[in-house]
Amino acid sequence: MSLTPRENNISLAKFESMLKTNNVYFFDSVEFEEIIHYYIDSGKNSLAKKAIKLGLKQHPNSVILRLLKAEVMIFDGELDKASVLLKEVHAIEPTNEEVYIQQATIFSKKDKHKEAIDTLKIALSFTDEKADILSMIGMEFLFLDNFDDARLSFAKCLEVDFEDYSSLYNVIYCFDMEGKHTEAAEYLNNYINKDPYSEVAWHQLGRQYFVLEKYEEALKAFDYSVLIDEHFVGGFLEKAKTLEQLKRYEDAIENYKATIELDDPTSFAFLRIGECYEKLNNNILAINYYKKAVHEDPLLDKAWIAITNILLIEKKYTKALYTINKAIEIDEQNALYWRKFAQINLKLELFEEAIKGFKECIKNKDLSLEVWVGLADVLCYVGKFEEALKTLLEAKTYFTDFAEIEYRLSSIYFIFENTHKGKLHLIHAITINYKLISIIKEQFNAVYLLDDVQQIIKEFKESSL
Repeated sequence: MSLTPRENNISLAKFESMLKTNNVYFFDSVEFEEIIHYYIDSGKNSLAKKAIKLGLKQHPNSVILRLLKAEVMIFDGELDKASVLLKEVHAIEPTNEEVYIQQATIFSKKDKHKEAIDTLKIALSFTDEKADILSMIGMEFLFLDNFDDARLSFAKCLEVDFEDYSSLYNVIYCFDMEGKHTEAAEYLNNYINKDPYSEVAWHQLGRQYFVLEKYEEALKAFDYSVLIDEHFVGGFLEKAKTLEQLKRYEDAIENYKATIELDDPTSFAFLRIGECYEKLNNNILAINYYKKAVHEDPLLDKAWIAITNILLIEKKYTKALYTINKAIEIDEQNALYWRKFAQINLKLELFEEAIKGFKECIKNKDLSLEVWVGLADVLCYVGKFEEALKTLLEAKTYFTDFAEIEYRLSSIYFIFENTHKGKLHLIHAITINYKLISIIKEQFNAVYLLDDVQQIIKEFKESSL
């Protein structure tokens, strides 16, 4: 029989007074049990150990106190010592389910999950609290990535306690891990048939329909979840995401705003509202909400990029440079951000910064053709032809027969008066794609007008007739 809260407080005060004064008071085993549980639950393990030590001095044959001692040992990682103590308790009370539960915990901590399951199954035969042990068995199956048996264990928990939502979540998690979303929806529909007023079940059903891209069914499920519980933030959030998929952006905005009214504002909600306004072509409100998102979370790089993209459309390059720099400060290894950085600096005619941006793209594994030729073109524009040549030759190791590279190589070799290589690369480029001769004509016009270049072009045209 447990103590009342008042009795427990008196026992605690008496125990702590004893520790301060070194006086020895007598406590019955129930009092010690409550005191120890209090300290364990409060994370005061040193005091729990003192209470166990004193308790066992006064009640050396107490099985409960020994089990509590084993529990603290397990928490401290003294698994072998705890196992020895549990064997002693088992000899006294072989049908005590707590012995098996703690031994299973030891097996689990040693990654012996099959042994843990077998031990818990024995505990199951000795207990009236089957749901707790079934849940533990389910968790051990999860450690083994055995989602089928884990799901069955959690489903049995629901048979014991139909409103055990923790087990319901775990059942659906197992379905999710196996990609069985249709089966999960069927399970949830059966659950709802028994309890049609479970907002949790409706919410989970909506999530499954969302993954299956059945957005109308998902919307209906989320509608029910928020009708049942009008303060269900998760329901409004998922409903808003579903409305986005249905391109009902104004309705989505209203539901995102509902989450802000019901709970503390989140950067995610502000970001999604901003994206909805952007899709409604209302860039003023979009930027307003993106700014709210970064105010809420200054490290939300997605919001900084969203602002950057709008500023680029509006050709506000100076402001865009500020926001792209914010994004890069947060994630300096994001090649997409560096590409935008390079593009913005090109618009601002900050060529050295543009070069830096393209080089960072390559450093961060963006090895696309656009990046290589973009870097080469800027290097040529500022007169760094040798570096441009090295860049193009490196690009050629990734893109073997691409006219975009060959025309540029040809032009640089002609600039270096290496006519032989210039001709070779030009002929190769023309053979690949003659239409891209515009690269030389527009970017290297002096080279285009050279007699050798004109002669090769003339010969190609004649041979094509």
